[in-house]
Amino acid sequence: MIINKKENYTMISSDENSFKEFQNLLFEKINDFKTANLILQISEDINIDHKDFLLFLTVAEEKQQSGTSFVVVNSTIHVDDFPENLNIVPTLHEAEDIIEMETIERELGF
Repeated sequence: MIINKKENYTMISSDENSFKEFQNLLFEKINDFKTANLILQISEDINIDHKDFLLFLTVAEEKQQSGTSFVVVNSTIHVDDFPENLNIVPTLHEAEDIIEMETIERELGF
């Protein structure tokens, strides 16, 4: 797991060989990022399916309740197959845009 802290968010990237290994490391450290906006970049080389992505739904809900954002970057998954409150985008640029938009919405009281 690679962790990069940026000005407006923390990006966590996968460098593991399996999704299960990445998931276990992430869930061990997730409380370290309670107050940070998170971008989770999952490598297309990791074999991951629909139910694996649903494991992030709880994290997304907790981040929303705490007033922070959670975005998953992966270009191989179809975003229409997931609930609206789970932000999945194909590029890092789009993830940064979502964090910026959600920050503005929170500042405006939406």
